[in-house]
This record gives sequence, C-alpha cells and structure tokens, in this order.
Amino acid sequence: MDASLGIGKRVKRYRETAGRSQAVVAGLCGITERYLSMIESGQKTPSSKILSLLATELGVPIASLLSDSPGAEPQAADRAAPDVVRTLMGYGRPSLKEPAASPTDLRERVEQSWSCWQTSKDRFSRAEETLPALIGDVEHALAARRRGSDAAERRDVLRIAADLYGLLRSYCRRVGRLDLSLMAADRAIRVAEEADDPVRLAGAQWNLGHVLLSDTRDGAAEEAKDVVLGAVDRIRGETNTSGLTAVRGALELVAVVADARQRDWWKARERLKTAASLGQEAGEGNVQRTVFGPTNVNLHAMSIEMLAGEAAEALRMADQLDTRVLPSRERQFTFGLEVARCHALRREDAAVYVHSLGLEELAPEDLARSSQGLALVTDLVLYARVSSPDQETGPRIRMLSPAARSRGLRTCPSA
Repeated sequence: MDASLGIGKRVKRYRETAGRSQAVVAGLCGITERYLSMIESGQKTPSSKILSLLATELGVPIASLLSDSPGAEPQAADRAAPDVVRTLMGYGRPSLKEPAASPTDLRERVEQSWSCWQTSKDRFSRAEETLPALIGDVEHALAARRRGSDAAERRDVLRIAADLYGLLRSYCRRVGRLDLSLMAADRAIRVAEEADDPVRLAGAQWNLGHVLLSDTRDGAAEEAKDVVLGAVDRIRGETNTSGLTAVRGALELVAVVADARQRDWWKARERLKTAASLGQEAGEGNVQRTVFGPTNVNLHAMSIEMLAGEAAEALRMADQLDTRVLPSRERQFTFGLEVARCHALRREDAAVYVHSLGLEELAPEDLARSSQGLALVTDLVLYARVSSPDQETGPRIRMLSPAARSRGLRTCPSA
C-alpha cells in the first residue's frame, strides 16, 4: 500500500480486511461513525489515544497505521543508475586480452567506495560515478585470475569481489532493485565460498538475510531467519575469532528483525539478549561493514519497541543512545528516522518536523529514497492542511527542501 495514502486509508484497509463495519469499530472505540468516516477519508487526524484504540480493535500494532507494515521498509521506486545496472549484468566489461588491475589497486578502490558509501551525504551520486568501472575491473580480474596459477592472488581477488558484491547488495536494495540486490548477495556467497573465507561467507549470508527482509512476500522474513541461523550454526563449527563473533552478532540481529516483522515481540526481545552478549564480547566495530556492536544492538532494541507501538519506551531508549560512535551515516539516518516515527506514533508533529529537517541535513539522498521518510512528510503535510491550514505548521513545513516537500505535496489528495 502506498504510504502516501495516509493514516485514514490504512485504518480503512485494516477494517475492511477484518470485515468490520464503521459502526462497529467506531462504537468499540467510543467515537461516532461519522468521526471514523472522516478519519478514513483524511478529513481528520486521530489523536494518539484514538490511534491506539483503533489499533487495538483492528488487531494491529500502532506502527501499522503509520506505515505500510510494522517493520519492512516499503520497496523504493527503481532509481538505479543505468550504467551500474548494465555493468552488473555483464555489459561493457574489459576484454580478457587486456591486462587486469592489480589486487592492491582493486582493494584500495573497493575500500574507498565502501568508506564513501557509509560516510558521505551524497553517497548515491558518488557510488554511481565509480561503481560501473569498478564492477568491470573486479570481474575482469576474477576471470583473469581463475585462469592463472597464483592461488594466493586468486584468493585475494575473490575476497575483494565478495566485499564489492556486499556494497552492490546495499546499493541495489536502496534504489529499488531487489532482483539485482539478490543477485549481488548470491554472487558474494559464491566467491566467499570459493575463497574459503568463513568471515566473508558469514557476511555474505548476512547480506542475503537483509535482501530477504526487504522482500514483501509472505514468508520472506522466515526465509531470512532460516538463512542467518543456518550461517550461525556453521560459524559454531569454525575456530572462534573476533571477526566471527562480530558477524555472528550481526546475523542474530537479522533474526531479531525477522521475528519483529512477524510481530513476535517476545521472541525478538529474547533473541536480542544473545546479540547483546555477543556485542559486549565483540565491542564496537564494523566487521564486514555490519556496524555490529553494543550501540547497534541498542538501536535494534529501540526499533522493536517502536514497531510494537511502545513509542514512549522507544524514545526513552533513544535518549540513552549516542549514534556518533557508529561508522555509518546510514545507521545514524535509520536511528533518526525511527525516532521521528516514534513521535509520529504520539502525533507530536512539531517533533516529526524537527527530525525531518535533521534527516535531510544528515543524509538528503537517503531521505529522498526512503518510502518511510516520504510517509512521514506526507502525513505531516496532510495534518498541516487538515488541522491547522492557517497556523504555523503549514508555513514551517515549507522550510523542508523543495524536493522533500514536493514529494509530500504531490501525494496529498488536497495538494
């Protein structure tokens, strides 16, 4: 369901799915049928109390009434750069007759690309400038080394390829190409297996788990959980290292999210205890670009409470977190987005507005590609138009950038 349809349309969808009339639901919530009709048509925005009552009677978490689903990020529109897609699909690669780049050069370029991807405000634009040539050169080097006799150099290139495919998995998922994201995750697993690298193999399976978490099919979350728990079992058979401990913790967090996607809050909270123990053992880090450590575990704990509709508890936990220690702007953005969603649950629109400005300053390209961010701006604009068209809220929303604001305005029926 398009997040732009707003809270009322979601209420109507869940009510109709349950086969219940407006009169029945309104009566159980202590409101008039006319008032519920106005909520569903977007003429009224429910208070946090009414929103909570509606969620209870409809049998869904409050978060479901504020976004398309309580956990899964809605699939973004396809915004993949054509040159990235063409090169990933095999077009424009160098001929095998040409000399391949050295592993040292490729390693440096992949590391630079990862650093940019995790820290830059304009990470999408910069990735789209560098990825096509990098994909072609890495895959050319793979083909060349497979024909060579230097086993150590071949293994080095396989590891470099695994790292690049991990980045491509993230990029493709964020620009709405889940098919290519799945392909990149699968390639990462294959080359990590060929390199006989347990840490990279576990990291590649963590990548696959995240792709499946983005899939809206029924059962996809359970598939993600099966993948990552299978990887955890394989890790137990390896000699323990700090790297494997960190990746195991990251895998456990994917399983935590999978439980939350299935609304099994108790199981998610219990599983989080295992991840927390591994986080204390591993410490803050970024093994295989998972950003796993105690802070990331605490972010997931806060997220569970937000998804369960416990906005006050989630905000209390957020106040105790310092995301500046995280080496990933994306994780900082996700934290800020979830704080904003908590305020949206409580209908604290001024706070949603302030956090939306903060998100745009932190990562404007991420906000432009976030369906959940779009939902927040859309509902904020709708609320301003319906509830206080001649007061301060509407003018203040204009302080959002034209791009962010227009995306919200374009999706408002009254715009």
